[in-house]
Amino acid sequence: MSAPVIAWQGWPRPPARTDGLAVAALVLGVCGFGLLPVVFGHVALRRIRRTGDQGAGLAIAGLVLGYLALAAAAVGVVLLVLAVGIPLWAAAASGALS
Repeated sequence: MSAPVIAWQGWPRPPARTDGLAVAALVLGVCGFGLLPVVFGHVALRRIRRTGDQGAGLAIAGLVLGYLALAAAAVGVVLLVLAVGIPLWAAAASGALS
């Protein structure tokens, strides 16, 4: 009996890389930054499609968190304008400011 012949499989493939901008988008999104995770997330998704790296889920999560932070900031600005503007308008209408 002879030993079974094992075919050469070649060198093992290197592990897939995770895009660094995708990780940065997620971290900045968790920290509550608004614009940077959106920019990093879009750039990371473009690079992931081009290079085939991993991290699309991280980039999308960073995008979602970044857009949520921008929406929360916009709502905060509207509420601040209303909180300051309504009392000033009421005071001006009653003649208390003149």
